[in-house]
Amino acid sequence: MPTDRFHDTIAALATPPGSSGIGIVRLTGPEALIIADGVFRPASEAAPPSRQGSFSVRYGHVLDGAVIDEVLLTVMRGPRTYTTQDVVEINCHGGPVPLRRTLELVLRRGARPADPGEFTRRAFRFGRLDLAQAEAVADLIAAQTEASHRAAVQGLSGRLSERVRSFRDRLVALDGHVEASIDFCEDDVAPLSRDALRHELTGLVADMRALLASAPAGRALREGVRAVIVGRPNVGKSSLMNALLQEDRVIVTPHPGTTRDVVEETVDLGGFAVTLADTAGLRESADEVELAGVARTRSWIDRADLVLLVLDGSEALQPEDHRLLAETPLARLLVVVNKADLPQRVEAADPALPAAAPVAHVSALTGQGLDSLEGTLTHLIGNGAGPGGEALLTNVRHEHAVALAAGALDACLAKEASGLPEEILAEDLRTALDALGEITGDTTREDVIDHIFSRFCIGK
Repeated sequence: MPTDRFHDTIAALATPPGSSGIGIVRLTGPEALIIADGVFRPASEAAPPSRQGSFSVRYGHVLDGAVIDEVLLTVMRGPRTYTTQDVVEINCHGGPVPLRRTLELVLRRGARPADPGEFTRRAFRFGRLDLAQAEAVADLIAAQTEASHRAAVQGLSGRLSERVRSFRDRLVALDGHVEASIDFCEDDVAPLSRDALRHELTGLVADMRALLASAPAGRALREGVRAVIVGRPNVGKSSLMNALLQEDRVIVTPHPGTTRDVVEETVDLGGFAVTLADTAGLRESADEVELAGVARTRSWIDRADLVLLVLDGSEALQPEDHRLLAETPLARLLVVVNKADLPQRVEAADPALPAAAPVAHVSALTGQGLDSLEGTLTHLIGNGAGPGGEALLTNVRHEHAVALAAGALDACLAKEASGLPEEILAEDLRTALDALGEITGDTTREDVIDHIFSRFCIGK
């Protein structure tokens, strides 16, 4: 067997463990077809897998002396496959025993157990996908909403990669002109004037900053959002939770202290997977159980992306309300004035409410204002950029790389304005090029690549 880890034959379950209708054992590598010949017998006089046409399916049995399972075997011949190598998929019945025995058999025949993400790693290694597209595969598997699914599909199709490559192409052209200015007599590329260089750099930075603006929405699509519902007892926190979930998930009573622990549920709001947490009412109490619930509430406030502070609009603000308004960071605060179906004593222009915090008036009982609240939530989560059709930065690694590239170009502009020579400017251009190459894998270190694929599931 070849010693190169990308040129041996690997195998793994491509479906989750446990019982199901079907389960798939996947192989790829130079010996995949030969191994398949040794474990599979067609039910008719059909040719063995090694002589089977590409993208064809055969019915037969997996044998190890006796029949292990009745299966369908699919052959896909490289290079027109996911890994660009020969691929064999054995579709077994989905019980754990036939799957385990089939996998053990192909491993005994010479395949190696695949590492997490190794099939996709080979697709990257052999140019089938770039690194951003490979990461989008994991995002596609993990997508919880239609919008996060669309964002992952866009990443897999190369939308972000195209945007990044356009930046790199423009930078390569600029670098060529700058290098020509350094040593014009040995270069066929004409140097740019300083005005033209400044214009090009300014345009590139603006385009990169526009892409960076998509990062909050992109991260929220990929990772989801944690939103905690807080307030003093009996302001309608649990009723609001039920209204947003559109089901009676949390017990609602008129008695303070009903909710003593944090109740979590995930809901799709505007395409974002939002984990809502209904919490114990914040008040002074001698009850040990209620105090424990209050402690958990404060922990959630510290960790949440958004804090929905619920007030009772039918009552004047109480000392507990004022304390919560003062303690909650404005950047994460959304004030929800509940009970809008009753005569109001708390208005949006109330001087006690923070002027910088958005305020939503709702009735959790009747549903009044809920659509507006959901729209406000979506706007806050995406920082004003909802899940649309443009390329998004859904990955913190990508965001840092674009920010580094934009920062290098800002530094280049500052040095150009100071009249520094082209040799110094060229260093910043190369820094930006290397940073962008981290996204697509052109300049990514091997240990970073190892870490990225280690988070994939085995079999993908």
